[in-house]
Amino acid sequence: MSFLFGTAQRAASEPRRTAVADNNTNNTESEVVYKDLIERRPALLDEKLKLHARIIDEFNLTVLEKLPREELVKQVTAYVAAYVRAEKISLNQRELDIFSEEIVAEMTGYGPIEPLLKDPTVTDILINTHRLCFVERFGKLQETKVHFKDEAHLLRIIGKIVAGVGRRIDESSPMVDARLPDGSRVNVAIKPIAIDGPLVSIRKFAERALSMERLVEVGTIRPPIVDVLKAAVRGRISLIISGGTGSGKTTMLNALSSYIPADERLITIEDAAELQLQQIHVGRLETRPPNAEGRGEIRQRELVKNALRMRPDRIIIGECRGEEAFDMLQAMNTGHEGSMTTVHANSPRDALRRLEQMVMMAGMTSTVGSIRGQIASAITIVMQLQRLPDGKRRVVSVSEITGTEGEEIQTQDIYRFVKEHTDEGGNVHGSFRATGVRPNFLRELKAYGIDLPMSHFDSSRPL
Repeated sequence: MSFLFGTAQRAASEPRRTAVADNNTNNTESEVVYKDLIERRPALLDEKLKLHARIIDEFNLTVLEKLPREELVKQVTAYVAAYVRAEKISLNQRELDIFSEEIVAEMTGYGPIEPLLKDPTVTDILINTHRLCFVERFGKLQETKVHFKDEAHLLRIIGKIVAGVGRRIDESSPMVDARLPDGSRVNVAIKPIAIDGPLVSIRKFAERALSMERLVEVGTIRPPIVDVLKAAVRGRISLIISGGTGSGKTTMLNALSSYIPADERLITIEDAAELQLQQIHVGRLETRPPNAEGRGEIRQRELVKNALRMRPDRIIIGECRGEEAFDMLQAMNTGHEGSMTTVHANSPRDALRRLEQMVMMAGMTSTVGSIRGQIASAITIVMQLQRLPDGKRRVVSVSEITGTEGEEIQTQDIYRFVKEHTDEGGNVHGSFRATGVRPNFLRELKAYGIDLPMSHFDSSRPL
């Protein structure tokens, strides 16, 4: 099988018997050793990407797909050993074995993006044709050294991803949404709609949902606002979380849901399951796309209708984006108070307009005034999130819907994030402030025995 490699393999000494070849290595132990190795020596990740790029260039990738794993392990191990010696990289035997295992995993898994999928600092992976790959780290986009041999190589990786969820992608069906086994969301577009070549977007699934305490630590929100939202969730006050792409809507929904009492039955509805609720009594529903013949699609609206027959105390919709908004409002108005969802919008007012438009998509004959009345009676709190230019996420406002006047929905801000200045490093500085308004829903909270200190609404000082 030496035709798979170039000169680097021939420079290797006789192949050694390793933990990789023996296939006796404990996977969990290997992962721990590898993570520890990368944490201690971050430069090894760059070396690994360089090595992978060289293997890609020197591999006969068509033969690779048919190669028995045992033979692949043998060839890769010899190649890695030669590379490590040539580059004078200091690795002991155990570390070399683990390093080789990781390369094999990449060759048999999702190829060059495997290291990025395992990197806990990466939240998004964005591939713009086989030539460029970017990641988002700490809210900022960065170009990576990830390398695909050619467009055919990237298409093979895409094929592995979509085949894993029973989907297909080709010229007749050039777009696909999929989910990796770890829960990460994937969107792919290929030619002819992706003019220059395949486009892949991966939103990584967090192993653990961020807690509200952690969101306070990173400056997304302040403790007095947390207290008010915690009381609202426990007091079964329905709310929506609004924000743009990547503003942290799902993270905030996960954090807020932790305050729902454990004795309530929750039903979650999502396009791609990514909510991480901590309660025991949770039923999870997920939409299904149409099959190759265009049949079998199950949309969020059908799932909301079905959820109502499942005796839920609350319904949580990952993102409301269509006609299911009508059924969601009906549920909130008929005994499922405390339900929550997210909406893609740039301001609270825009979020309410979007909800209005989504209800109209359901084909109901209701007047605009009637729809706005339903929204105002169903939803009490609108949270607005924003990703600032420095990459940090902030809760920029918390508003209360107070009712309607004429045909207009009336709102009042309770909290705002006030931007003050941007320093030389591009960091946005500001403060969270109360507006001085005491929300009307405080009366509802008292019925649940919940009292909040009035100092939480004091506008005379930052929170």
